Amino acid sequence: MAAYCRVSTDSEEQINSYDAQKAYYTQKIEESPEWELAGIFADEGITGTSMKKRKEFNRMITACKRGSIDLILTKSLSRFARNTVDCLETVRMLKARGIGVIFEKENINTLTESSEFLITLFSGFAQAESESLSANIQLGIRMAMKEGKVNFHYKSMLGYQRGADGKPEIVLEEAEVVRRIYRRYLEGCSEGQIQRELTQDGIATAKGVKAWSHQIVHNILTNEKYAGDALLQKTFTTDCISKTVKKNTGELPQYYIKDNHPAIIPRDIYQRVQEEMARRTSKRKILQKSGKTEQGKYSAKYALSERLVCGECGSPYKRCTWARNGVKRIVWRCVSRLEFGKKYCHESPSIVEDKLHTAILTALNRVVEASNGLQDELVETLQMVCVPEGNGDDLLELEHKLEALTTRQNALLDLALDLTITEQLKALLEEKQLLQTRIDAAKKEAVNRISEDSRMAELTAYLAEHLSGFQQYDDGIVRQLVEKITVVDTETIRIKFRYSNVEIEQTVC
Repeated sequence: MAAYCRVSTDSEEQINSYDAQKAYYTQKIEESPEWELAGIFADEGITGTSMKKRKEFNRMITACKRGSIDLILTKSLSRFARNTVDCLETVRMLKARGIGVIFEKENINTLTESSEFLITLFSGFAQAESESLSANIQLGIRMAMKEGKVNFHYKSMLGYQRGADGKPEIVLEEAEVVRRIYRRYLEGCSEGQIQRELTQDGIATAKGVKAWSHQIVHNILTNEKYAGDALLQKTFTTDCISKTVKKNTGELPQYYIKDNHPAIIPRDIYQRVQEEMARRTSKRKILQKSGKTEQGKYSAKYALSERLVCGECGSPYKRCTWARNGVKRIVWRCVSRLEFGKKYCHESPSIVEDKLHTAILTALNRVVEASNGLQDELVETLQMVCVPEGNGDDLLELEHKLEALTTRQNALLDLALDLTITEQLKALLEEKQLLQTRIDAAKKEAVNRISEDSRMAELTAYLAEHLSGFQQYDDGIVRQLVEKITVVDTETIRIKFRYSNVEIEQTVC
């Protein structure tokens, strides 16, 4: 005779019940002359809707299959299983082996003929109770989300810990690791490269493991909590039986809480990472003939792989090795020319890498020498924020107009029974909607300008740190400063710099 008992939470009251059940069944079996104790199997703080994580339950079933148990005693069907299908399947399997289960509360012995109907009935009630309880809990969680209450998973959140006041506080050492991940990504590293660097340096993850994965790096780069915000209800559990977790793609409302806690990453840096991630994943596929030279995937190996493009056909250039008479040379060639010869691209030149690097380095130093000009451009850009372009909409003025229209609307609503007033109200609502559209556009334009100014300021500061110029070509410098390099002809390239209107031509020789 074996006994099975289970409690579903770790509360003190449930633990007392757990100990009491074990003591009760031990005494009851030992006092009966017809029964010999085969063991007390007890799961603590485990759900009854699934058997996967119930170690003691599964150990008991294994003992049954080995012939060590003839009969199982348990308090009720809900303690045995809250899933009707699992309960019936388990009972049938045990009954086929001549093993019965006695449910004390329901007074059911599964070896009797009428037991299956009663088990189906009572286990259905138990499952319905679980589903109702689960629905109530989920409703409570969603109400808390609606009110802006954020639940932090500190064990899997690098850079934060629970503070003395119960709110998130920054862990300085871990926060530096997070900043490093964001910085390296914006410097052009792939998630795989960052993963390898962190593993090689022996840095631990949030769970204390010193072996990083691509997914962990990706999760850190896409987690808005590092910018001080929180997006609630990203995922949801479909039901309490299967416990399938599904990504929320509009099935349920989501709530975005700004400035919920201290930020490790400035919001503009976080946003820049999301833009860079979108840019890398949306790279268009250039060719279909061969996957070897197709540029549909971001490459972090060479900075020029995605920046150097053909001036004739617009295809990217690819790094190639030429071997002639035992001498090797590194050159860059148009992908379209490599794949299809002169079918689509007729005149694109091949450029020797050393000469290309020298030309880029010369152009970078020209920009450094003219960095005062960039300072002037920055000042001009900053002034544009105060004096909007386009239709000259002033945000404050538009908001005053909207406020006046709202006042008029409220006055007209009081007189809305009059047909003439109703027509005036309709015209006013249309005007108000148009004004709101202009306000939204003005706000968006202002945000974009501020973002561009931040990037322009970053570029200017970077150049100010290198007033003496650059001594040798470096991919990191190119990623920082260059947006695009167009091969015009055999002797000329045109370089467009990031976050500015600066674009210069440079001779390749």
